[in-house]
Amino acid sequence: MSAVLVIEDDDGIRVSLMLALEDEGYTVRGAGTGEGGLHAQRSQPADTVLVDLMLPGMDGFETIRQLRRDDDVPIVVVSARDDTHDIVAALEAGADDYVTKPVAVKELSARLRALRRRSRTTLAEPIPALRFGDLEIVAEAGEVRVAGDAVALTRTEFRLLCELAEHSGRVLSRQQLLQQVWEYDFGDERIVDVHVGRLRHKIETDPRNPLRLVTVRGLGYKLQR
Repeated sequence: MSAVLVIEDDDGIRVSLMLALEDEGYTVRGAGTGEGGLHAQRSQPADTVLVDLMLPGMDGFETIRQLRRDDDVPIVVVSARDDTHDIVAALEAGADDYVTKPVAVKELSARLRALRRRSRTTLAEPIPALRFGDLEIVAEAGEVRVAGDAVALTRTEFRLLCELAEHSGRVLSRQQLLQQVWEYDFGDERIVDVHVGRLRHKIETDPRNPLRLVTVRGLGYKLQR
């Protein structure tokens, strides 16, 4: 049974969300502050963490950054804020997904199941070790190196890189990447853009002028040798 930690300061929302997720079969714990959520996760790690952005004291963005420093647990933002800046900032802080309130519990549960499937595996059929200049991807070992140095990627970043590597030289649309990496038939394509940007900062010499992970305007992204 999957365990979920809900970090939400509104008692009514937190309790109702916890009860709804328990009805979906999850084991759920709650915290009303970012600090309380960090303590709860460190003392008894959950499989997935839901984080509101408007938390008292330590806000949701910093909570996500602190969670991400500790481990690569899947993190989903659940927030009433739907401005592009907030969504991008949350994803750049380290969140894997973003859901706006009011929450449709069935949709949230489907996303949580997809996150858990992704966290248990890298690819359905692992690709052999591949090189793109000084970038080396060893999918079966879960390793990525640039110029011989190991690069730390989140599970989502790793799956995204492997998907692009498996289809190297081909353009993959944002919708294709949502379906293959996030396993969503729907979703905000900005999630893909932000993760590509984060990945570029880890594998490109100059992320603003990428040579490996390039954008094909109007079509999508491709990884080239």
